[in-house]
Amino acid sequence: MTHVTEDKNFRLPLSVRPHRYMATLTLDMEARAFTGVQTIELELDKPTDEIILHAIALKLGEVLFRTEDGRIILPSDSREVSQSETVVVRFAEQLPAGKGALDVAWTGRFTEGLRGLYMAGKVAATQFEAADARRLFPCFDEPSFKARWALTVQVPSGLTALSNGAVEREESDGHVRKLTFKETEVLSSYLIALVVGPLVGTPEEHVEGIPVRTWALPEKAHLTRFGQDAALAALPRLQAYFGLPYAFGKVDQVGIPDFEAGAMENAGLITYREIALLLDPATAPLSVQKRVAEVVTHELAHQWFGNWVTMVWWDDLWLNEAFATWMAYKIVDDWKPEWRVWLDFDAGKAAALHLDALRSTHPIRGEVRNAHEAGESFDLITYEKGGAVLRMIEGFLGQDAFREGMRQYMRTHARSNAVADDLWRALANASSQPVLELANAWIGQNGYPLVGVAVQGRKVTLTQQRYYSEPGVKSGERWPVPMVLRYADAGGVREQRVLLRESTAEVTLEGTGEVKWLCANAGSTGFYRVRYDASGLERLSANVDALEPSERISLLADQWALARSGQATLAAYLELAGRFGHEEDDAVLDELVGRLAYVENRLVEGEDQEHFRRWVEQLLGAGLKTLGWNAAPGETDRVKLRRAVLVRALGGVARSPEVIAEARPRVLRALDGDTSALEPNLLDAAVGMVARGGDRALYEKILEKMPGEPDPATQRRYLMALTAFEEPQLAEAAQQLFFTEKVKMQDVASFLSGLINNRTGRDAWWSQKQKRWKDVLARTGMAPMLLRRVVESLGSLRERSQLDEVRRLLSAHPVEEAKQATGQTLERLEQDVVLRERALPEVRTWLKGQK
Repeated sequence: MTHVTEDKNFRLPLSVRPHRYMATLTLDMEARAFTGVQTIELELDKPTDEIILHAIALKLGEVLFRTEDGRIILPSDSREVSQSETVVVRFAEQLPAGKGALDVAWTGRFTEGLRGLYMAGKVAATQFEAADARRLFPCFDEPSFKARWALTVQVPSGLTALSNGAVEREESDGHVRKLTFKETEVLSSYLIALVVGPLVGTPEEHVEGIPVRTWALPEKAHLTRFGQDAALAALPRLQAYFGLPYAFGKVDQVGIPDFEAGAMENAGLITYREIALLLDPATAPLSVQKRVAEVVTHELAHQWFGNWVTMVWWDDLWLNEAFATWMAYKIVDDWKPEWRVWLDFDAGKAAALHLDALRSTHPIRGEVRNAHEAGESFDLITYEKGGAVLRMIEGFLGQDAFREGMRQYMRTHARSNAVADDLWRALANASSQPVLELANAWIGQNGYPLVGVAVQGRKVTLTQQRYYSEPGVKSGERWPVPMVLRYADAGGVREQRVLLRESTAEVTLEGTGEVKWLCANAGSTGFYRVRYDASGLERLSANVDALEPSERISLLADQWALARSGQATLAAYLELAGRFGHEEDDAVLDELVGRLAYVENRLVEGEDQEHFRRWVEQLLGAGLKTLGWNAAPGETDRVKLRRAVLVRALGGVARSPEVIAEARPRVLRALDGDTSALEPNLLDAAVGMVARGGDRALYEKILEKMPGEPDPATQRRYLMALTAFEEPQLAEAAQQLFFTEKVKMQDVASFLSGLINNRTGRDAWWSQKQKRWKDVLARTGMAPMLLRRVVESLGSLRERSQLDEVRRLLSAHPVEEAKQATGQTLERLEQDVVLRERALPEVRTWLKGQK
């Protein structure tokens, strides 16, 4: 008879629950192996003759069960089941209901990929989310099985060892250190962590009694201060927001030299990719500083939302990630209001809008049948769309009611597990609003609305239909759309809130006099796109200076989306873009330049491409000439960032010979250590554009400097510059570099994307990539997140013939861990190919009119 565990969608029975793990691990760093012994204190709801644990590639030794009255029951056999990644331990007699303890001994080896327990250079680190604790411990590896963990480790002397709790006791015989860590609060297995290596930490600092330290390899210790300060700033703000103290005793933050994700919120021991934690604020671009602050705060927000109150199952992963995404920006904005981080949030939301316009998208909360499917949920829909929907709901309920609902949710489900409806009920209780209707429509349904807006006098007609980026696709979904209308009339600028429930509604605007202009997504807080009628669009276009930066960004983005879906022309978008030549806001310019870069890369070729570059130079060139290349004393971040985006536009999109000539000697000086050669915010764009036309001497210089560079942002800049060289032999050299250890496993997907975007090397690299597809996948260590990004990189191809080749490749050699990404990549690439075929003649005609 088939055992239940032979189904890959098997879930552990709730009748056996762990309460406490007492585990001792001994690590052999050289052999990359470990041994373990543990006692799991359990409670059985009913008698059973078997206990099922999760385990992957672990060899079990002695196992026994001890009843509450001290009786020992030995197993009759144990059996590994690969389908469900479990081991079934059967006993010769029934285990009695009630409390008991399971003793287990086992051995295993470090994982070769970036999960379980693995080597990241000189550091041994764990990464367990979603379901890889089972690679180190035989355990109940599902989020609803929360338990206390008492961990002891034996490691070589001279190495630092960190875990979730502080070190409670230490013994040493000169060769081996035995460290016993303080027992944790109740935690799901995916939140347990261990890091061992030659690490050094900042001095311990306290926030309201909580010790905080930031750790790195010794050569990178000077880069830890900013991440430490970000944690010290975030912790008291998070405690104040939740009205609950931090629960996990201490905060250790560690930069890991090779890491699959950006960071991981292990309780009390947060692990990071080095670029997400370590920087020198004197030389780091502002974008890097903001990213580190946001990631640090995101992971600390998880200590409440995810660690203190945990999802029941992975279908509510979005509860963790969307909330932490939204909360991080809220806290960082309070810490550094001059950074205007909500505009960066909007950039993430824009990427989610792009993905969610596909037929192959998925709802924020969708069915997850097993842990492998959970791995595909770590995407823009879960994080950015989820965060945007929370922000939209907060805007509708009001900040005070929303916060009170969050506090109720935390108090009610403390140390336990919860589902989405638990959160909605708490918010509804705090606000007396129909939150269940509003929220579940947004988290349970694919896509989002395109809201049509027509103004006649003071009457506004609103319509909604689902937006698809594929031309001609229609469907009948509706959403309750919380809208904030901002408009100008004789009385000044006003705002009016509307909840659009039906496919069509008519609203009378408050106030008197002529409506001069109307923005239907005030502050850009809504997760929807807007299509204005011709007169409404003209009024907005003529009054762009009256709009907030976020609203100008939305205006550009929505018009681009309409052009992409065939509901407007590319010519109309370019006409609108032409009105932004004097734009001074760096965030608006960033949106504009991103779209212009897409046009230059995909929608023009030959003579048209050169004409388009000159049009971009005419549109934006005056701004850079006014600013110059050198920052003036006391210059604001806004000015520095505006200069940076103009350099990117003129050197990267327009390929201005004058701009590139100015950048080249500055880059060479910067490579020789002259920190005054380039203002930090110019570094990425300048190094990239100079590398593009660089010679072998420059290639070799960057290749030589990259491995020894301690600053992770600088190292990444050099790594990506190597993919940019367009001299054919150098492009080929970079392609061969991909298959070497010079490209860390964590960076293979980014490096791959860089190679496939190289205009002279693209076709040869694509040909090689198809022939060596198995070798390409092997470079990821089969880490699910990296595999997904490798598949997504194929979306950078351009031609219909390449689309057909991608289809054949992924059909013949499917990537099981990236099924969702495969469908999305194929759909997006097909739309890009169709858009290119449609737009080439259209843009050519428009360009002729610009001469």
